[in-house]
Amino acid sequence: MIKLQQLIGMPVIVIHSGKLVGIVKDAWFDEHWQLKGLILEFARLFAARVKVVLWEHVLTCGEDAVIISDETAVQSAKPNEVQRAFHSGVVKLRDLPVITTGGMQLGTLSDVYFYPFKGTQIIGYELTDGFVSDLREGRKWLKAPSDPDEVLLGEDAIIVPAVSDTELEPVAASNFTG
Repeated sequence: MIKLQQLIGMPVIVIHSGKLVGIVKDAWFDEHWQLKGLILEFARLFAARVKVVLWEHVLTCGEDAVIISDETAVQSAKPNEVQRAFHSGVVKLRDLPVITTGGMQLGTLSDVYFYPFKGTQIIGYELTDGFVSDLREGRKWLKAPSDPDEVLLGEDAIIVPAVSDTELEPVAASNFTG
């Protein structure tokens, strides 16, 4: 299991040439928490394109680099095509409130977890209640429901099942468990 923020800042290397094609700046998702790709370059002010690698071209995410299939995997996309990204995009996932269908806020999104080799589904969320609370109580871990349709990745909030409040664990207790 890997935390998305561990990928930010990693070099992206082509497997057969060893060529550095960029640095991971962000990642974007669809409405079902499927990882669509990595963003290698943000759109500058008034820029018409961003540099991206579709997730299907990522061979592995190691400790020190992301390895891709070939240089043609690096593509150009319009900034509005990157609808839901972690730090950028039309909908920014980081810091979105996570709210149950019963109306209880569990925290705000701090990070997401996924298996880099077992598909692209998000498997868990790291939640925060703010800096002071993180120091006193630590961050919380929420395992993603097995049915991706049970989570709504909305414009202003992430909606999870009502029972999710009973499934919160301390981040340390969940570290690298499956």
